[in-house]
Amino acid sequence: MKIIFMGTPEFAVPCLRTLAESGHEVTAVFTQPDKPKGRGYKLIPTPVKAAALEYGIPVYQPISLRKGEDADEAMRILREAAPELIVVTAYGQILPKEILELPKYGCINIHASLLPKYRGAAPINWVLLNGEKETGVTSMQMSEGLDTGDMLIKKKTYIGENETFEELYARLSAMGGEVLAETIDALEKGTLSPEVQDDSLSCYSPMIKKEMSALDFNKTAAEVHNTIRGVTGFAMLEGKRLKVFRSEIAEDNYNASNGAVVDTKRFAVKCGDGRAVIFREVQPEGKKRMNTEDFLRGKKLTEGEILA
Repeated sequence: MKIIFMGTPEFAVPCLRTLAESGHEVTAVFTQPDKPKGRGYKLIPTPVKAAALEYGIPVYQPISLRKGEDADEAMRILREAAPELIVVTAYGQILPKEILELPKYGCINIHASLLPKYRGAAPINWVLLNGEKETGVTSMQMSEGLDTGDMLIKKKTYIGENETFEELYARLSAMGGEVLAETIDALEKGTLSPEVQDDSLSCYSPMIKKEMSALDFNKTAAEVHNTIRGVTGFAMLEGKRLKVFRSEIAEDNYNASNGAVVDTKRFAVKCGDGRAVIFREVQPEGKKRMNTEDFLRGKKLTEGEILA
């Protein structure tokens, strides 16, 4: 089968590798334009572009698929390639109707949630922010709506109570490749059974904003913990920013001010419901990311001091 793949971040790489090593003909890869990074603002290829080049697959990076000269050129390339299927995974652009209808088998999307829940840009972050117990990956036949197409194959997984975005992202990324392989196999065998999404069960996962990482210790310990898991938290300690990458909830209840350090040996901070969050991995301002044990070797905490 002639397939074109569209994707951009690391999450999409297992799907591309699945296709490239499947025996199908991946005729082209579409990904977002390279972005400048670092002090020298050197252009860095997207993870999908880097993987495509490993396999010698032609790469195209239009700024837009919907308007302008880039869109016209992209449409010309797509028509000449005449793909039987387009696979999309975290591409970062909305496909116009003329592309959705171009391939014989349409366009299939690999989405990191159990649709119809958590449609949109940041499903992995939001399942953690909302304290969900399970999530998964869904393949769907793409339509003009945002993640509204018929569902094809779903795969579930439980979420660990202390699992972070980085960990869940990696697991769902690998699962995406597995779901794609199952979907294409069923497509070839003619055994797919598309299921219409129930819009009444849907919810959206909008883009994450930087300010969402600010920890509010007036909230419950679970809410603070889920912020750390979902978007990486930060608080101010002695006037300096402290990032928090990993945490867990203490079993005890404490009588102290919200935001107060209640256990200096474990770096536990009291929250609005009387429980505390234990910081397990932090990054002090101007320093590297480290385990809390290493942080506490060089920093003496005082019981009762307040984090803002």
